[in-house]
Amino acid sequence: MSSETKSKFIDVKTLSGALPKDVRQKIRKKELVDGQPTTGMCEGYTQANLSIVHKSLADDFEKFCHANSGPLPLLYKSKPGEYAAPALSQHDSDIRSDVSMYNVLVNGKKSGSVGSLLEYEQEMKEMSTFYLGCSFSFEDALAKARVPLRNVEQNLNVSMYNTNIRCHPVGVFDCYQVVSMRPIPRNKIETAFQVTHPLIEVHGAPAHIGDPAMIGITDINKADYGCQVKFQEGDIPLFWSCGVTGLMALQSANSPLAFTHYPGCMYISDTPVKIHDLSSLPDKPKVIALKEEPFFASVTAESVVSKVKALEECIQDDPGNRGISPLHIPDELIKSALSLSHASSVVVTTGFPCIVNKTPPYENDGLSGAIAIATMLQALGKQVTIMVDADMTTVICDIVKTLVSRGVIPKSLDVTSFPPSGQDANLQTAREFLSGEDELHPKYQHLVAIERVGRASDKTWRSMRAVDLTSLVSPIDLLFDAAKDMPYVSTTEVNFFPFTKALEMVVMNLVWVKLKTEWLNISIKDLKLLVRLLLII
Repeated sequence: MSSETKSKFIDVKTLSGALPKDVRQKIRKKELVDGQPTTGMCEGYTQANLSIVHKSLADDFEKFCHANSGPLPLLYKSKPGEYAAPALSQHDSDIRSDVSMYNVLVNGKKSGSVGSLLEYEQEMKEMSTFYLGCSFSFEDALAKARVPLRNVEQNLNVSMYNTNIRCHPVGVFDCYQVVSMRPIPRNKIETAFQVTHPLIEVHGAPAHIGDPAMIGITDINKADYGCQVKFQEGDIPLFWSCGVTGLMALQSANSPLAFTHYPGCMYISDTPVKIHDLSSLPDKPKVIALKEEPFFASVTAESVVSKVKALEECIQDDPGNRGISPLHIPDELIKSALSLSHASSVVVTTGFPCIVNKTPPYENDGLSGAIAIATMLQALGKQVTIMVDADMTTVICDIVKTLVSRGVIPKSLDVTSFPPSGQDANLQTAREFLSGEDELHPKYQHLVAIERVGRASDKTWRSMRAVDLTSLVSPIDLLFDAAKDMPYVSTTEVNFFPFTKALEMVVMNLVWVKLKTEWLNISIKDLKLLVRLLLII
């Protein structure tokens, strides 16, 4: 769209309180310039993205919308040749002329943009219109919650980007998501999430918080659609699933003729947005920052945070007076579990060869925890590798094989050591071992060490009684050293048995959540008793 056209856009604030039927009339009568974005207009009313397809594709596209309800929340599907949307608008409505600009797709290619579909009257008789919820609908709710909207402040369309988030394919529809981005002050991120997450009819909560590279956006300053909205100091990019995904889906179908709205040019319905009273929500979302540079945050429920904090208090109970308090870092348990939930590939390492008068000389508490956590992560669909000292690999392989044969774990786990055969044990080898196709896609995204000995100040490995264990230990700690300089590799170190059990509990509940079972379904009284028993054991 030319800068000359953009210069003719009205200030959306003049129509913020207008009724949808009046704005539709203005668009129909060309009182608004073709391509005028509708962000900020008709505050409190539902706006809709459009995908218009031939009736032969309508059933599959409906299934595609249901399978990808984040970017394509279906509000209404019209009958072929139906131009009104009675479920959304009670006043005069004509989808052929009530949107300020449309995309025209011919054989899957965008052939141009038009300000009206009236010239396609015959073709439209054989086509169904899909009205899909739009994030413009919740901007009024964000503003009332005192969340700044930079695009509205700057009288601009939102910034939209292609991503690496693949949609669930259905029939001929197979594409990646598009997201809209709003710069949000860091201290307002949680409010923005809480306001939008119940509004699933209009995309709901952000799909991603922070670091754009993680979802395939290489340059935040180059929007693929819409306008380049400027950040202010302290702003963090929040990304919502976007209805422009419909454009990508229709392109993937290669149908002879299809239409969508032009990005930012929505159909404004007569349906009010269902605003939720946050104080009445049974469980509010809690935003947890996992990484500062580049910033990345995840989300869980406030009730989960409180239960994990209670668990943290339990594992600090020290009936044996062993001085474990310094081993606990506040809030690291929930951060570790959330970080693991985002990782697709994980290394779990263990092995403490301190029983030097035994063969093999390894403690077994770290091993049981490592296999338990590895199995849980594997159940979540993650690639999991157990990493142990070179002399321990045969033993672990035999244990894993036995556990599988007895049905204790469902399938085998990879077992390896470091460094790879024939390679030197140094930091560069460790970096190369962790490296994947590029910095953003390392071979392993999270490293977990359980009951794993680290080096002493003299660069040797020693037991608590100062016995030199160097000849028994492989330098796996180099991987953790290398990870410090790799922003897309996270680490968790568990140095005491109850901490291992606590992490097991939280990771296990990631599996329970996947199975739609209650999180941490155990009383705090029972939890404290369990941890005390573990400490005594």
